[in-house]
Amino acid sequence: MHIAVIGTGYVGLVTGACFAEMGVQVVCVDQDAAKIDQLKQGRVSIYEPGLESLVRSGLEQQRLSFTTSLPQAMAQAQILFIAVGTPPEEDGSADLQHVLAVAGEIGRNLRHYTVIVNKSTVPVGTADRVRAAIRQELEQRDAAVPFDVVSNPEFLKEGSAVVDFTRPDRIIIGSDSERATERMKQLYAPFIRNHDRTLTMGVRDAEMTKYAANALLATKISFMNEIANLCEPLGVDVENVRLGIGSDSRIGYHFIYPGCGYGGSCFPKDVKALSAMARQSSYEPLILKAVEERNKRQRQRLFEKIQRHFHPDLAGLTIALWGLSFKPGTDDMREAPAVFLLQALMKHGVQVRAYDPAAMEEARRILPADWFTRGQLHLVRHQYEALEQADALVLVTEWKPFRTPDFAAMKSLMKQRVIFDGRNQYDPVRVRNEGFAYEGIGR
Repeated sequence: MHIAVIGTGYVGLVTGACFAEMGVQVVCVDQDAAKIDQLKQGRVSIYEPGLESLVRSGLEQQRLSFTTSLPQAMAQAQILFIAVGTPPEEDGSADLQHVLAVAGEIGRNLRHYTVIVNKSTVPVGTADRVRAAIRQELEQRDAAVPFDVVSNPEFLKEGSAVVDFTRPDRIIIGSDSERATERMKQLYAPFIRNHDRTLTMGVRDAEMTKYAANALLATKISFMNEIANLCEPLGVDVENVRLGIGSDSRIGYHFIYPGCGYGGSCFPKDVKALSAMARQSSYEPLILKAVEERNKRQRQRLFEKIQRHFHPDLAGLTIALWGLSFKPGTDDMREAPAVFLLQALMKHGVQVRAYDPAAMEEARRILPADWFTRGQLHLVRHQYEALEQADALVLVTEWKPFRTPDFAAMKSLMKQRVIFDGRNQYDPVRVRNEGFAYEGIGR
């Protein structure tokens, strides 16, 4: 089977590389010529375990290729995946200009029956708009080329995207066409040989499912953060509460870890977009508003604890920061809690020494240059180098190398022995027995 994937961002590249690994002939398309040249050489700018080796394998086996020409990619393609960005508008709604621009170009170059798949996360009704944009271009060409539009949302976790794609919990095909549905099932067959986890539904149902899934996971996180914050004044250890409720099979342990807020490219954006859809439908999304507000406040939780511990004037303090990416296993810093903490610390004149196993280059790229030039933020080469003469350590991202720290080495390096644990990674009793002051979330 021949397919084309339009967009070589996180979703598009993982999609193309994984299909190529299963023997599909894949052409990936992007307007960014420099990125395409880099990919042709097997170099991947995205930090995602296993992805670069898949890309190189696909190139070597000649099952994966890259181009800037959509007409060239469409020549043999039986299925086209649209995987371009849908950044948020000012009101939180998804910006569909890139999706619709691609749809128009598809209409101008369509020559044979093709299944067009929305892989990007898009609002309910987007498939209708894509279909209309393609039809408009076909009518202008006076061409009667058949096609179908399908919604096939992705459920990839950054840091485990390759595994998620190749061993999916479920594959959702939103389609109004049996012909398109069968073609999609054929494409995904290698991934579900032992267990058929394919769910077929209407196009709009599939579009809503993606948003509902992410919003529900974000809700679990915000709910647990709410409970954790309440535990503190009541003298309750939220870790025991988490174990107590997680053991209920109706609840489970996933996404009930308290912390300093969620981030990334999906949860914040998708909660806002779903809220915007509700408002556009004259419906007030009370729960979604609460989820978003709790997360917004949770991002300030660590700074509030730092300020309370050291009193309001923080100028002159040195803080060691472990973790910059929004979660372990990725270099993605979009909406990362560490960024919001840094903003507050910079504003109050704090010196910060930061380390992350993967996100150092991304930090240099996206953080304000003046933080570096005025010497207030230092990115160091090793996690323990961050601790030199630090008044406190703040753990923001729970990378594996941070899980079992050398407390003796920490004592010799730090000026003051204080740990703010933004992910409840450490045992408070042990940390205090080692001679450190400890503050977690709800502990």
